[in-house]
Order: sequence, then C-alpha cells, then structure tokens
Amino acid sequence: MNLSQLTQVATEAAIAAGQVIQKAIGEEVPVEEKQGGESYASQVVTAVDKAAEAVILSHLLPTCEAFGLALLSEETEDDGSRFEKDFFWCIDPMDGTLPFIREQPGFSVSIALVAKGGTPHLGVVADPSTNTLYHAIRGEGAWKNNKPWTIQNTNDHLTYVTDRPLKDTPRADDIRQFLRQQVEKLGLSGVREWAGGGAVLNAIRVLENGPACMLKFPKKEQGGGSIWDFAATSCIFQEADRPATSFNGNPLDLNRQGSTFMNHEGVLYLNL
Repeated sequence: MNLSQLTQVATEAAIAAGQVIQKAIGEEVPVEEKQGGESYASQVVTAVDKAAEAVILSHLLPTCEAFGLALLSEETEDDGSRFEKDFFWCIDPMDGTLPFIREQPGFSVSIALVAKGGTPHLGVVADPSTNTLYHAIRGEGAWKNNKPWTIQNTNDHLTYVTDRPLKDTPRADDIRQFLRQQVEKLGLSGVREWAGGGAVLNAIRVLENGPACMLKFPKKEQGGGSIWDFAATSCIFQEADRPATSFNGNPLDLNRQGSTFMNHEGVLYLNL
C-alpha cells in the first residue's frame, strides 16, 4: 500500500471538491431533506454536496480498482464493502452543510483512508473558505499547507469548540462542569466558546486555538456525528500527538457495524 501516492490522490480530490464548493459560495442553493439524525444539520443536503462527492469519486474510484479499496461516503448508500476489504476510503464531501447554507465559515472537505480494523492511516481536510489544506499520514506526521505542522498553544483560556451554542446543547450543565475541571487543572483564566462549525473544521479549530476541546457525550438517539465526520481529523490528531477518542477515552470505532453514527460512544478531542 503506497500511502504517499494515495495521499496525493486524496489531496487532489479534496482540493478539487473545495473548488466546487467555492464556486457556489454566495449563490442561492436549493436545500433538500434526507434521512439523518435528530439534528437539522444531519437532515439537510444540497446539490453542492453531491457535486463535490462526484468530483471526489472521479479521483478515488480508480484507486479502489488499483489497490482493492472499499468506499464509504456520506451521500452514497453504504454497501458494506468496508467490512470486506482491508482498507476503505471514508469521505465527507462537504461537512458543515448548515454553515454553508447560512454563508458562514465552518464547512470543509474530509477524506480519510481507514483500515478494516478502524485505524485511520491517512487524513486530508480542505477548508474552502481559507484555501487551507491539512493532512496526515500514519507514522509520518501532520502537515498544514504541505509544511510540517507543530501545534503551539498560546491562549490563557480554554476554547470550547462546538457545533451549537452550549445553552442549546443537551447536558449543558455536565459540559460546563467538564470545562471547569479543565480550566482548574490547567490554571486557565476561563472558557471561551466557538460555536457553529461542522465537526471536521471544529476539530481543526481545536488544534489551532489551544488549549481547546470538542466533545459529545454518548447518547441513545440517532445522530451525534458519523464515521466520516471524525476519520480524517482523528488521523491528524494522532499525528499531532493529541488525543481524539470516544468520550470515555477509548479508540474511536471508525468501522462500526450496523450504523455509521457515532452517537453510541461520543467523542472527545483534546488539545490541552
């Protein structure tokens, strides 16, 4: 398996999809509903999501044939091949559709290569709003705009990165308690909230605005993020020497049987 070659292909695919998204920024884009979780963000899709996916697949499908790879993408039905092949592409053509619809930053392209056992081996994230590219290869480090990326925390406060404001989040009091514990442990001045982005770019914001964290408690309801929301960034965190785990600290279940939702275990991304 040539990870460098596959990373190059995934990078080209992410950049091309980002260009599709860029061209649509500011245009009136019809919004469709789809079957998703309990949040509105998981129930909306646009023609831009689908166009971005088509571009990505045009790059990645030849590698599936050449390297015997499976594929899992948000806007395509899961065919179960990810349980049969040794590796699968895990794609979110446009994470953060809701901020895109609202013409706010927070959307991105996410592509990962994940082993059948659930370990991410490469991750690529493109931010079309800033033309920024992030990627990582297992065992070889993380890069930002193709330069080695060393995480440096400079804030005297804890940044809480979230898709929705804390006041509108279930178990808000439990989250506040968790945040207070981190502030006290690190001797920080307090907490600042950064709300509104999709899960992928929110994870990147955790790395860029440390000390910082992103978290989701386990829950029974559908929703709460899917495999493609966390696969690429968990690889980037791994190579940046930062934890990206279930809420209880276990490895993320990135090839879950029965569902692509990650709500059963929650997530905890830390940069402390």
